[in-house]
Amino acid sequence: MALTRGLPFAAVDVSATADSGTILAMTRERVSQRGTSLALSAADQSRRSAQHGILTAGTTRQGNRQGPAVALPRGLETGQRFSLPFSWAALGPFFAWLAFGALIAATAAIAVYAAAQPSILVPRSTAAFPGWLAGPLHGLFGSLPHSRGALEFGLSAVLVGMTIAYVIALLAVRTVSMRALWIVVGVLMALLLVTPPLQLTDLFNYLGYARLGGLHGLNPYTHVIGEIRRDPIYLFSTWHGLHSPYGELFTALTYPLAFLSLPVATWIFKVAAVLASVGILWLVAVCARRLGRDPRLAVAFVGLNPVFLVYAIGGFHVDLFMLLASTAAVALFLSRRDRTAGALMMVAFGIKVTGLLLLPFMLVAARKGRRRLHLVMGAVLAAVPLAALSISLFGLTFSNVFDQSHILTQLSIPNLLGLAVGAGGGTQAVLRGMEVLVVAVAVYQLVRMAMQPDRDWLAGAGWVTLALVASAPWLMPWYVIWLLPLAALARRTSLRAVAVALTLFLVLTLGPDTTYVFNRNNINLLQTPAGRASMTLEHKLVSGPK
Repeated sequence: MALTRGLPFAAVDVSATADSGTILAMTRERVSQRGTSLALSAADQSRRSAQHGILTAGTTRQGNRQGPAVALPRGLETGQRFSLPFSWAALGPFFAWLAFGALIAATAAIAVYAAAQPSILVPRSTAAFPGWLAGPLHGLFGSLPHSRGALEFGLSAVLVGMTIAYVIALLAVRTVSMRALWIVVGVLMALLLVTPPLQLTDLFNYLGYARLGGLHGLNPYTHVIGEIRRDPIYLFSTWHGLHSPYGELFTALTYPLAFLSLPVATWIFKVAAVLASVGILWLVAVCARRLGRDPRLAVAFVGLNPVFLVYAIGGFHVDLFMLLASTAAVALFLSRRDRTAGALMMVAFGIKVTGLLLLPFMLVAARKGRRRLHLVMGAVLAAVPLAALSISLFGLTFSNVFDQSHILTQLSIPNLLGLAVGAGGGTQAVLRGMEVLVVAVAVYQLVRMAMQPDRDWLAGAGWVTLALVASAPWLMPWYVIWLLPLAALARRTSLRAVAVALTLFLVLTLGPDTTYVFNRNNINLLQTPAGRASMTLEHKLVSGPK
């Protein structure tokens, strides 16, 4: 039995199902209970499909016309098992707009407080908070309360509230138009654009590596920002002893910013990051339509996620550019433009090493040897000039992923797991075990895909991405955005449920109030040999050369 999800109706193939009479009877009974009529005509089904952007009558999810189709009321779950109990559109448009309003109000509050005066919302702002950093909202409401404890508790409470609003929005988003959703996304993006970089200083680390190489002629993969103390970027950056962990292509693309003033370079990067975010959401909508899914749920699932908004976009992180390239590769692969998809996977890898994760799943999903050959050809044709660019600028040096894989955050899953089993936190044995787990999950998913041709490759890649995030010893909130597009496009809801749960876990464990409570009560989960070694290494990477 093949079911296709949609709102308010979905097409189901009954000719290929032995118990089609039973299904039809169930359908008639459910429709009569709702006081609606069953739409059986192909013309009526086509009209409904065109209206809601789903597959036309008689067409299954794979696009093969296999026989007559009937319309099922919304709420019928799809997949390998036939179930009735839950509808994503369980809430009406009032709740959708209530959730949208809450997300906009929360984002505006964060933007206003971050721009008002130096605070913990903007790291390094207590050292320097010039007007170009504060942005146009600076002083708009005068001086606001900014005690450390109140701000940390307030931001954590706002993030929890945004997570609740996010879940409500997902339950009701299919009751509003796509145009309305894009307007909400546009308002959120505009607010974040004028907000100072939130929570961490990664934006200035990117510019620091650009100035290190482009302006000072020092290879950022063999030299550190701490060597340019007289450069104005030093005051705003933090990782003064860390060789660049970012991809060679990304570093090369940031070099031109080194020759601009720091305010101009900062704002150019901020605009580019916000545009990349919009591009990701547009590509997610394109992919959803090509898969026969509702683009409203897919876009909302990614674009309204509080971590995506506050940490990824609000922090203007490089992950957005990596995700833009990998999501574009998915869209092209779904359109059977395999060479370009393979090339973009290498671009994603050139921005950040985790960008390459999708390529083996594409190769297995391609099935036909010709498509696989095109994918490999595209990847190789892109890899050659990228390698030449890297060697010409940086020689035979590569991004430094080693150091940050040896430092821990207190509430990273490896550290918590190591403490729970009595192994002493995130020891090397625990970290190696987590790496083995990631490989095992990847092999399992790829083998299952090879044995089951109709298996959802996006979901398989999503489960491996989840394992990769869970294995990170240096766990940062925005890592969840690697998972969001895959979960949004996956066929079944289980991966989406886990992504929402991971979002809540990151909000609760890595929120600023958690750190404040731990510090106030002298709780330190790194008081183990592995933890102390991690803190020593972190201090060395932050302080830089003396």
